[in-house]
Amino acid sequence: MPKIKYRFNQETLSYHKIETSFKKRLLKTIPSVISAFVFGLAGIIIYTYTFDSPKERQLKRENKQLELQYKIIGKKIQQIESVLFDLQYRDDNIYRTIFEVEPIPETMRNAGYGGMNRYEELEGYDNSDLVINTSKRIDKLMKQLYVQSKSFDEIVRLAKSKEKWLASMPAIIPILFKDHYKFLSHFGVRYDPVYKNTVKMHEGIDLAGAVGTNVRSTGEGTVKVAEYTGGGYGNEIIVDHGFGYTTRYAHLSKIIVKPGQKVKRGEIIGKLGSTGKSTGPHLHYEVRKNNVPMNPVNFFYLDMSPAEYDKMIEMSAQEGGIALD
Repeated sequence: MPKIKYRFNQETLSYHKIETSFKKRLLKTIPSVISAFVFGLAGIIIYTYTFDSPKERQLKRENKQLELQYKIIGKKIQQIESVLFDLQYRDDNIYRTIFEVEPIPETMRNAGYGGMNRYEELEGYDNSDLVINTSKRIDKLMKQLYVQSKSFDEIVRLAKSKEKWLASMPAIIPILFKDHYKFLSHFGVRYDPVYKNTVKMHEGIDLAGAVGTNVRSTGEGTVKVAEYTGGGYGNEIIVDHGFGYTTRYAHLSKIIVKPGQKVKRGEIIGKLGSTGKSTGPHLHYEVRKNNVPMNPVNFFYLDMSPAEYDKMIEMSAQEGGIALD
């Protein structure tokens, strides 16, 4: 109950009740209301920034859980990356080496996505860096897995054609042991036998023997060239074995096959001679892969024992020798 206030009137020597208008009472109350409002608002703000609401606490728990899940996913991605790296290494250094195909370029394996920013919608959040980095790693993995899948498709195709590949590989010596050939000149840089002091790359090997000795195809294939040609090779035969392989048989005294003819490994295709730029009877024999000269002795493994093969490798590595072409 509000207190009633009185004022003493000295003239009448009596007390009079003090009457306060509503307006005055209202004006007197406003500062208190404003103060209460300000302090109340400050309290609310302080409470809001100091203490979380139940909804906010729930959202924070969910965010921490999501962050933990992303970190777990990151570790699993790292494990998958490790397994994929091992598959890529085996693919390039084992499987593709066996079938003699080029490794997949690193730029193709690690190619990214071009164009617009694929992760723009993930930006602007507390954990944007974590989410964007995880998304990028997953996208990169997907691209690498696609490339690896295509590579394995190629390996499977090559494996299915392995029988044909093995039959086509130039893997024997073009002259039989019983025909008493002699290894004369190695593969590599040497002095030219005709121009003497001129150093020149010898792109094959020279096997000496008697004129008329049978010369055999070293693998299954199709005769590409069978004629007398210029350039010093004389009578020569070139056989296309497929899979990027060709072989050349030069300085022949006789050509038995014709262009376009199919030949088998070991089939007689010509006779040893000394035609063209030659200083004595011998066979100049070359092996090329994608038109790049390769050392023929590395392909004689089907025609020799390990000891004989090692001896041939040793002989081919020796400098000098008798050069006849």
